[in-house]
Amino acid sequence: MTVLATSLEVAAAGLAGVRVLSPRRHRDARGFFSEVRREDALRHAGINARFVQENHVLSRAAGTVRGLHFQIGQSAQAKLIRCPRGSILDVSVDIRRGSPSFGRHAAVVLSAENWRQLYVPVGFAHGYCTLEPDSEVIYQVSAYYDPACERGLAWDDPAIGVAWPVTAATAVLTDRDRALPRLAGLPDYFPFAEYPDGDAK
Repeated sequence: MTVLATSLEVAAAGLAGVRVLSPRRHRDARGFFSEVRREDALRHAGINARFVQENHVLSRAAGTVRGLHFQIGQSAQAKLIRCPRGSILDVSVDIRRGSPSFGRHAAVVLSAENWRQLYVPVGFAHGYCTLEPDSEVIYQVSAYYDPACERGLAWDDPAIGVAWPVTAATAVLTDRDRALPRLAGLPDYFPFAEYPDGDAK
């Protein structure tokens, strides 16, 4: 099957392996139609993750921070994230120790208006901050949720330097996320030699 070049636009997000995807929207008087995930188009874009679970999240307040999260071991996840309602600042951080971009981050606005998606490979911490009330996020993951393998990274670690639209005093987040470790104290969960492309598991 041939993938039309216009079916999915792909752009770099500033970190190797992290990609911004823009599915095409076909509009008419009724509204629009969009193929929000098409496996052959993803393969054509170099994304080979097999997604096994889809999650849908509603955040009532603007300034809600979720993250930075990841799973380890055989439950490590690649993610494909979109925001069909409202808008978010979506952030991914390279935590593959030994990577040329270790500790660096990419920040991308995903919204119902721009219709972008973000692909985040294995070996990256991920999180986001809502920019509008009642924002909804849908994301697919390549491994099932496993609470025993769930880990996290401090969202406001100054060593990472994310320009969040909120402060620690104004952010809405859980006590658990407020207590996550900083990058300097993170164990070597993803050696770069084992996860050079974010696909090895």
